[in-house]
Amino acid sequence: MKIENTKVLVTGADGFIGSHLVEMLLHDGCNVRAFVFYNSFNSWGWLDTLPAHILSQIDIFSGDIRDPNGVLEAMKECDIVFHLAALIGIPFSYHSPDSYVDTNVKGTLNVLQAARKLGTERVLVTSTSEVYGTAQYVPIDEKHPFQGQSPYSATKIAADRMAESFYRSFKTPVVIVRPFNTYGPRQSARAVIPTIITQLLMGHTELRLGDLKPTRDFNYVKDTVSGFIALAQADSVVGKEINIATGKEYSIGDIARILISELNTNARIITDDRRIRPEASEVFRLVGNNTLITTLTQWRPNYELRAGLLDTIAWFRQPENLARYKAQLYNV
Repeated sequence: MKIENTKVLVTGADGFIGSHLVEMLLHDGCNVRAFVFYNSFNSWGWLDTLPAHILSQIDIFSGDIRDPNGVLEAMKECDIVFHLAALIGIPFSYHSPDSYVDTNVKGTLNVLQAARKLGTERVLVTSTSEVYGTAQYVPIDEKHPFQGQSPYSATKIAADRMAESFYRSFKTPVVIVRPFNTYGPRQSARAVIPTIITQLLMGHTELRLGDLKPTRDFNYVKDTVSGFIALAQADSVVGKEINIATGKEYSIGDIARILISELNTNARIITDDRRIRPEASEVFRLVGNNTLITTLTQWRPNYELRAGLLDTIAWFRQPENLARYKAQLYNV
């Protein structure tokens, strides 16, 4: 299906990936409704940082993904729903797993129930590569077993399976979109790349990190959102779960050394025990197979790692952006 001139809803539009997706959808000619988290500050998250002429094109809906009535109201008259709203921090999921069940599982159920009732044409449910756990073989394709190595990943497995059940039980036109690790401008310092960049830009001589050995498959955010849009337009993907991945892996230590060299700093890496995950919970290796998405769509990753990192560094160098981060803290 073509998305130009369609009415689309993006849940989690106030977040990192969601705000980039809103921008790209507007560029592609969509009518965008942005579901943002209701709060007393009337904050629209990262959407507040967009230029006024872009923000004026967005239909803002403030609500709570945990509330079925609000979700139903937001989805009315929308042809496509990109469901990104979620709690994503892994360390915080150790502390507050109930909130992850309410947001990630029940929130997804609310979207699916509304889609079934309204006859929504396409629902893209956002998964995560964390559902695979530490790779049992590489590259990881969509047939790889699932393993809940954190409460966060367990709730995302549950949400994915709920989406699958609605497709199989009610023919709800669901696509499970599974990005591997996304990075770029606006990402929370709860992720490793912003953690490194903000510490270095703020002049820290000791770069505090957890385990340097785990490897990840890093997608630049513009590649991730273009993958979402490609999947929204491909009719052959309905009912499938599909990786968005580069097929390349880098260790956390590799990333730290690249960023240290790019920022011309002599910072040394210090292991911070607070940042070490429980051994059986840490996912030690993730690298994705992107054969399915490249076969079913025209999507290809456009950004090499270093180019994406340079764009990310440039964004963080802007004083108004760096000021939003607290590099002196361990962001759980």
